[in-house]
Amino acid sequence: MAVSKTRPAALICEAVAAGVTLFGENRVQEFEAKRTELPAGIEVHLIGHLQSNKAAKAAAIFSGIDTVDSLRLLDRLEEAARREQKQLPVLLEIKLSEEEAKTGFAPESAELQVVLERAVDLQNVAVRGLMTVAPFDGNPETARLCFRELRKMRRAFTHRHPRVNFDELSMGMSGDFEIAIEEGSTLVRIGTALFGARERRG
Repeated sequence: MAVSKTRPAALICEAVAAGVTLFGENRVQEFEAKRTELPAGIEVHLIGHLQSNKAAKAAAIFSGIDTVDSLRLLDRLEEAARREQKQLPVLLEIKLSEEEAKTGFAPESAELQVVLERAVDLQNVAVRGLMTVAPFDGNPETARLCFRELRKMRRAFTHRHPRVNFDELSMGMSGDFEIAIEEGSTLVRIGTALFGARERRG
């Protein structure tokens, strides 16, 4: 996945011309502003935190939501996708870091268990796996342990909830994608390594 957040539509079009078909954006409003300039036939997923009050717009304009982190958000997306008459693939975001800025389900939370039990009854939202973001501490082994833990969780969830799809394991970014692949990632999110460092704002 090419992470195109903050990048202009013209640069995304260059990536499409080079053969990239899957992109990740962080904000609903930012993508809405530039999506009319993008070519047809690409997939764009939301990979940033999504507030439940923006679920309807997100369900309408994105190909998938990779950061579902609450039961409330899951329910809102199901309602919105039903109104849009579309199937919306989602990933469940798991928080495996102590960093306060990180979002996601706590691995042993009761809320996550409810989501996993409810997943098979959803009609318009399709859970297709898990995602996480490793801690930013500069230590490759910290990232490795995080990725390994998510892989173990997927194995356990697959055993406990055999009717739920956990095929996707989204983990790894420009700084740690090699380790993520070694630990079983099926989807890496690459921004800086493809597009260069983002300009600092302000």
